[in-house]
Amino acid sequence: MTVLQTLVFSLFLLSTSMLAVYGLHLYVLLWLFRRRSKNAHEKQAAVIAQYHASTPESDWPTVTSQIPLYNERDVSERIIRAVAAFDYPRDKHEIQVLDDSNDGSSVGIDRVAEELRRDGLDVQVIRRPDRRHYKAGALEIGVGVAKGDYLAVFDADFLPPADFLRRSVPLLDESPDLACLQGRWSHINEDESWITRAQALGIDGHFAVEQGARAWNDLLMNFNGTAGIWRKSAITDPTVGGWSGDTLTEDLDLSYRAQLHGWKLNYSLDLACPAELPGDINAFKSQQRRWATGSIQVAVKLLPQIWTSKLRLGQKVEATLHLTHYSVSVWMLILAVVARPMLLMTMDVLHSRWFWVLWGVVILSAIAPALTYGYARWRLVGRLTGFKRIPQLMALGCGMCVNNALAVIRGLFEKGGEFVRTPKSGSDRAAFRKSSYAAAQTHLWIVELVLSAYSFVSFGWYIYHGRWPVSVFLLLYGVGFLSVGLMSAPWSTGKPKMPQSRSTVGGSPLNSPLADSPNS
Repeated sequence: MTVLQTLVFSLFLLSTSMLAVYGLHLYVLLWLFRRRSKNAHEKQAAVIAQYHASTPESDWPTVTSQIPLYNERDVSERIIRAVAAFDYPRDKHEIQVLDDSNDGSSVGIDRVAEELRRDGLDVQVIRRPDRRHYKAGALEIGVGVAKGDYLAVFDADFLPPADFLRRSVPLLDESPDLACLQGRWSHINEDESWITRAQALGIDGHFAVEQGARAWNDLLMNFNGTAGIWRKSAITDPTVGGWSGDTLTEDLDLSYRAQLHGWKLNYSLDLACPAELPGDINAFKSQQRRWATGSIQVAVKLLPQIWTSKLRLGQKVEATLHLTHYSVSVWMLILAVVARPMLLMTMDVLHSRWFWVLWGVVILSAIAPALTYGYARWRLVGRLTGFKRIPQLMALGCGMCVNNALAVIRGLFEKGGEFVRTPKSGSDRAAFRKSSYAAAQTHLWIVELVLSAYSFVSFGWYIYHGRWPVSVFLLLYGVGFLSVGLMSAPWSTGKPKMPQSRSTVGGSPLNSPLADSPNS
């Protein structure tokens, strides 16, 4: 082979091998979840029932519910009222509104807080002079003045059920080594569009399979930034170090640091907490950039500690795959780019056994998400409706790989960064709304449309040469890049909205966002 052919084949081999690793990993998680789920459900239900039967109301611990807000005009009142409606002893429930807003929405927040205080609730509104360390900084300040032994955290777009604390506190209170209990995200607006339906399926796979598989098999898992409850002493443990703003996923970072210092995390599949999915593609891109960059930043920060710790080998391997999962986007992008040059290879290579073995591995890996997410949907709703959404999820995943791959690369080389939150709209099951805020935009849509054309041309060439099995993936890439690129283009975004405010510390940007910008 020539040097070019060697390079192309090497990239093809590397990308297919890495995709195979992450695809096969999903099969392992699916097996781990299935073997433990029934026992975990029964055990948690028994603990909750026993705690309710044996613990007088006066002996329930004090809980602080923290609501970090930043320019959430469309949803701030809704989340505050939802938390205020918790079925929990009023004298043992404090509500902290950690408000960093600078768009005038603080007026409405103060009005609601004052109204709830008149009704006898303990509602504190905490504001800072700047957004230093963003959400992590706000939570850290809240921890320092919180009255509760336990800290429940809810993002602005969530609608926690009234019995959230009644079902979560017993599981923490009965396990002294448990730092955090994570609840499951469910969806308020999953039927808003094909984008939200695809997102819902992907999130269901994470929460109905992956989190349970890790939590119930003594593997390291993560707090997802919201819909969970922490033991305050775990956060303030000097060896853990509290909330930190040196990554964009402060929740993932704190979770792993706590577990590296002996604390445990657990997960409740039955503790469902509805949340709003991004209905706008640019908002979704912003969210995914933050998650992708942040998870890789945590990997760079903590993997050396993980591999030199006393964790079991299986725990170390799972932690590595978990923290680097967003690198899948890089391998997907490489595969899309090298697919066309593969046709320039000599016929000996194209007809070799190894070429088709590698494509067989790609196919096997591609089936893994379909089985995992389809099963997750069946596990949650008792129907196989998830399989109908697999093509939507795969197209969205292919279309997003440029956006996410660049975010992964950024995470490898940059610490921290600007926490650009995902605009919320206040949509609910009765009415789908548009956010008052504009999602930050980039020029990646141009690259996506170019790659769409490239993928369709490659698809045509593979069809012409009779490579039908391979061509399906190129068609998915073409459809995905075209859909995401068109929806991201300026002419698709509608009329201008309120721009996202730029945050400053000491009068200058703390860090430039990622082209604009688990983990919430």
